[in-house]
Amino acid sequence: MPKSSQQEAERHHKAMKKKQKGLRKVLTSLIILQTVFTVTPAWSKGDSNTLTYGEFLQKIDLGQVKKVDIDPTQQVATVTLKDQGDQSPAKQVRLLEQNPELIDRLRTKNVDFQIKQTADNTTLINVLTNLFVVILLLGLVVMILKRSANASGQAMSFGKSRARFQMEAKTGVKFDDVAGIDEAKEELQEVVTFLKQPEKFTAIGAKIPKGVLLIGPPGTGKTLLAKAIAGEAAVPFFSISGSEFVEMFVGVGASRVRDLFKKAKENAPCLIFIDEIDAVGRQRGVGYGGGNDEREQTLNQLLTEMDGFEGNTGIIVIAATNRPDVLDTALLRPGRFDRQVTVDYPDFKGRLGILEVHSREKKVSPEVSLEAVARRTPGFTGADLANLLNEAAIFTARRRKEAITMTEINDAVDRIVAGMEGKTLVDSKAKRLIAYHEIGHAIVGTLCKGHDPVEKVTLIPRGQAQGLTWFTPNEERGLLTRSQLKAMITGLLGGRVAEECIFGDGEVTTGAGNDIEKITDLARQMVTRFGMSSIGAFALEEEQNSYLGNDWSNRRSDHSEVISAKIDSEIRSIVDECHQLATKIISENRAVVDRLVDILIDEESIDGDTFRTLIQELGTKFPLPVSALI
Repeated sequence: MPKSSQQEAERHHKAMKKKQKGLRKVLTSLIILQTVFTVTPAWSKGDSNTLTYGEFLQKIDLGQVKKVDIDPTQQVATVTLKDQGDQSPAKQVRLLEQNPELIDRLRTKNVDFQIKQTADNTTLINVLTNLFVVILLLGLVVMILKRSANASGQAMSFGKSRARFQMEAKTGVKFDDVAGIDEAKEELQEVVTFLKQPEKFTAIGAKIPKGVLLIGPPGTGKTLLAKAIAGEAAVPFFSISGSEFVEMFVGVGASRVRDLFKKAKENAPCLIFIDEIDAVGRQRGVGYGGGNDEREQTLNQLLTEMDGFEGNTGIIVIAATNRPDVLDTALLRPGRFDRQVTVDYPDFKGRLGILEVHSREKKVSPEVSLEAVARRTPGFTGADLANLLNEAAIFTARRRKEAITMTEINDAVDRIVAGMEGKTLVDSKAKRLIAYHEIGHAIVGTLCKGHDPVEKVTLIPRGQAQGLTWFTPNEERGLLTRSQLKAMITGLLGGRVAEECIFGDGEVTTGAGNDIEKITDLARQMVTRFGMSSIGAFALEEEQNSYLGNDWSNRRSDHSEVISAKIDSEIRSIVDECHQLATKIISENRAVVDRLVDILIDEESIDGDTFRTLIQELGTKFPLPVSALI
């Protein structure tokens, strides 16, 4: 028996002993209470309607007693005196257990007396009391037995699968509710057809795929696709998270995998959806947890169940992950996850479709252009776009409007991109310095050929930033040219260069700290990964497959110290070249920069179209020739 299970059994035994001890205390208290209520005699009230036994005998001797009713069961005599009125109550006398002289005295004095014996309920009371104690005792025993059964059942059900099961998953999601990922939908629609009409494929010798792996960044709709498959397929559906296989007890994860596939085989054809499979499917033999790691045992069992000696028929496993780089290669081979479907960021058409889906249940003003919103939100995932419309709806309700307008959507975009709006700075030296910094970014980025167009320049603080300038690409970009990368570096340097040109080297601020980090990273990638330097087309640094994510701090260097010195020199050369170009743009357009800063301070925000119009009206060099960046 494993040590952990033995310790669990000991703890359970101690808990049972503690419950039994508490039960004995309760029973003892009940017995004492029963004795008190059934044995304690009735005490005399001590009021004017009672007589002592001596006073009663004395009144008999004096001839003052008119009538006596004797109850031998209760040992009580009801006495009516001669001198009391008709409305006065009779006197009560507590008799002794043996009263031999009482009857003789009553007869001697010719007192009218009767013996009225009442029913004796003492036995019935005792029986009812004992029955109540027995019933209470049985109830306590049944309750303890149920708890013990539940505890033992939980202890024995560690190896049972915790997957949610539905004969026909009514998720409320169909393929019509999924937009922006048409290629992935087409791949998965075939899976639904496999389940509904398998003969259509088996007639020509095609085999049903055993597994489909959904790969993509967070928020792109992987889990939503799984819900759509469940809603369309109308077959039994099991859903579970990868983390639910992992427990502290050895062998529990593998046991749950076996139980899951056993239930699935009993309900085939069916679907199994495993969300975040990287929690259990990480590469084996990486040194974490030793050779007998619990996660490895769970993964081994999953591999065997998907495509082992026995195999499975009619079961399709759908898994989702945003970390395909850490998955074990045996999990990705054909026969296990036959298809790997990439669910990537949506393009313009996809974003427009997603916005149309999420705007169905919201009151949107007719003036709102979803196309304009889709063009303004490149890089947004489906979850981001859903959150965008939800934030816009919240702004609309807060402002007590009846429908969502472009104002609320623009405010929602600003909040998602840059953070919550803060308090505006008063007109001071700090505000003017921030204005020059942001105008520097905007004008350098606008006048650089190949740079993304300006979307907005603002002095309204958002998040940790005191001012913001952001750019939005006109089209979806998959590849970047060297001129575009240099334009990005030059635009990032625009803020620091504006501070240097206007206020001098002694007045530069820490506001460019994040810009400098991005500049250094872009320049290093140009030299070490993209071969865009005089060193040549060599991959001098490569990213490791680390569990810590895609972090450049985890890159591996395979070169000498001489090459390292050349890399540093090339990085400096690229940054210096871009710095000179940014300085030239700011210096030659100093009057335009001053005018734009005054406008920005007055209005606090300038949108991209207005900014480009102002630049053309003020007569800048627009744009610089491409040769200036090469």
